[in-house]
Amino acid sequence: MTSQHATQVLALQEGFANAIGHGVGAIVLYAVVGLFLMLVGFYAIDLTTPGKLSQLVREGRPNAVAVTSAGLVSMALIIVVAIYNAGGRLEEGLLSALVFGLVGVVVQVLAVRLLEWVTRIELRAVMQADVFAPASLVVAAAHLALGLVVAVAISG
Repeated sequence: MTSQHATQVLALQEGFANAIGHGVGAIVLYAVVGLFLMLVGFYAIDLTTPGKLSQLVREGRPNAVAVTSAGLVSMALIIVVAIYNAGGRLEEGLLSALVFGLVGVVVQVLAVRLLEWVTRIELRAVMQADVFAPASLVVAAAHLALGLVVAVAISG
């Protein structure tokens, strides 16, 4: 490769470094907001679910793992749609992800409690069981469904 050709190959458009810096910064900020919301969501589920959820998950209780996993995926759906709808506007994306994420946590907690009441699922027994209980799929599905509903409402 000649030195002239090497120079042409390595030539970057003006502003490339700024674009990379902005992109990396956006990734870091969205990751921080996303992690914060995932933690808030986890602890909201933990506080409103009978039993110590983090301990049940660590112990490998299959129903606790299924419900927790669905709750986290649901939260991620809400965050992703909020970010996507910001259209590349970082400040709006961060704020909308935060606001919609917090609203999503509240909606999920209330809806799962309502579902527990309506279906008469004894969530404490289900979450603490050592064996898989099909009723945990109803709770997990409720988390995912509500995440989708909130995500679509955001994009509405």
